[in-house]
Amino acid sequence: MAADTIAQPARRFRSRDWFDDPERMDQAALYLERFMNYGITPEELRSGKPIIGIAQTGSDLVPCNRHHLELAPRVRDGIRDAGGIPMEFPVHPLFENCLRPTAALERNLAYLGLVEILYGYPLDAVVLTTGCDKTTPSAIMAASTVDIPAIVLSGGPMLDGYFEGELAGSGMAIWKSRRRLATGLIDEQQFFDTALASAPSAGHCNTMGTASTMNAVAEVLGLSLPGCAAIPAPYRERGQMAYDTGRRIVEMAYEDLRPSMVLTREAFLNAIAAVTALGGSTNAQPHLMAMARHAGVEIEPADWAYGYDMPLLVNMQPAGEYLGERFHRAGGVPAVLNELLQAGKLNGEVPTVTGRTLAENVSGRESRDREMIAPYDAPLQERAGFLVLSGSLFDFAIIKTSVISEEFRQRYLSDSGHENVFEARAVVFDGSEDYHHRINDPDLGIDEHTILVMRGAGPLGWPGSAEVVNMQPPDALLKRGINTLPTIGDGRQSGTSDSPSILHAAPESAAGGGLAWLRTGDVIRIDLDAGRCDMLVPEEEIERRKREGLPAVPESRTPWQELYRASVGQLDGGGVLEAALKYRGVASITPRHNH
Repeated sequence: MAADTIAQPARRFRSRDWFDDPERMDQAALYLERFMNYGITPEELRSGKPIIGIAQTGSDLVPCNRHHLELAPRVRDGIRDAGGIPMEFPVHPLFENCLRPTAALERNLAYLGLVEILYGYPLDAVVLTTGCDKTTPSAIMAASTVDIPAIVLSGGPMLDGYFEGELAGSGMAIWKSRRRLATGLIDEQQFFDTALASAPSAGHCNTMGTASTMNAVAEVLGLSLPGCAAIPAPYRERGQMAYDTGRRIVEMAYEDLRPSMVLTREAFLNAIAAVTALGGSTNAQPHLMAMARHAGVEIEPADWAYGYDMPLLVNMQPAGEYLGERFHRAGGVPAVLNELLQAGKLNGEVPTVTGRTLAENVSGRESRDREMIAPYDAPLQERAGFLVLSGSLFDFAIIKTSVISEEFRQRYLSDSGHENVFEARAVVFDGSEDYHHRINDPDLGIDEHTILVMRGAGPLGWPGSAEVVNMQPPDALLKRGINTLPTIGDGRQSGTSDSPSILHAAPESAAGGGLAWLRTGDVIRIDLDAGRCDMLVPEEEIERRKREGLPAVPESRTPWQELYRASVGQLDGGGVLEAALKYRGVASITPRHNH
């Protein structure tokens, strides 16, 4: 139903408290006055039509989202045609590949900035433009805190990349080429050529890395129009989706359909299940936790078991073979959800931004390519979810089981009578600089019975939690054909990585977690069946090491780093600013006047 056919909004638009307050016309004049200088009319702002924000994440600093600068006019068209007033504004830039020391440090900063904009300006609803990894969770976190009608418009992945006739997936091309460079199979120029070939067009990662995963999650949660996540950025359907999203947000403003009505516990459990079927990024765990906590939804570590037994359905790198274009043509997220719903593995009654249920949104959306999106009863892999681990090294960590290769399984997880259990000697690195400096040191004695450990990479230690745990073996092992060693760390890894690392260890070493007391040469025992990871070190020796103090971490280098470290929680809880969680639905009370 178009907005102009609805007589009255479900509740008074909050923008009218700025522009049509009969008790403070002096303030209304003040708020109106400066908008006139770019040609908008007072009649527009005082018309009673909803004012719709467009949270613009596109900029030259965020190339994965830059095409939102071109999509925004189509969003504006949709808003205008449906009877709304569009207002576009910039969002703090979050570019995963380039922002140092890590974009994770500033996910919460972008969240804070967007909260203040949505709360402090006369906006009745918002279109959240997303793409690169952390633009999606930060926007959804902010929308939950403010709780005005909000809808996610994904930017979509790049076109499929090719190098010398083979698919070159973003991220994956770099990790594979890094190993080939170390063994002398390619030179530096070929390394660069392969990496650059994986980025052939506008858009975010064309693999099922964190960007594709989180935009798919937004759709699963019910915050995007069906099919939005997977449309490649250059396709005509992307502009059409932008227009439809603009129209729909105006209807949502009239309906007062807010995130708090969509983001239920059942919706988040659906997302956990869908991430497994998608072969999604390990970074889904902290981002889902962060979004759930800001939405006031209880998700416990044990809830990840809800997705552990799910099968892998999507044949997309890094867990599979193909890339984003083929995924879209096969039916995208709706086809995956339809498959899971028919198998009874999702709650189809959850509400969505369309005003219909999830089941209604994807009814009849069958896979058009069974090699790309497999049927539930003939999956690419059984039991492909995240496994939660605990033990003396940490209270919480995860491992992505869908990327455990046959080579890895045969070497470490196939001892007769002890399947899924192995012990190995630890070599410990304090930060990625230490790793890159020493990984090829023969005195470390790294062999196929070694576990590489990365510490100092968590929210406090880095700071921000960096994607540095997916460490490759030393060159000598790579030349012998050993491409993967077990790795453990209190940081993260790229969602495009095919490494079965044990990640997100919490508490991290900088917070006094078990990794702080581990030493090179210690033996670690991993039991995937029991969900345990332990260092086989006597308790009295651990107590002696504790008296030596925590490993050193870098000092804060900016004011935000200091503020972040003073406020952030651990990755098992999403790495959120713990003090921010008590703020929810803040737009229900209009801010005080400013003069």
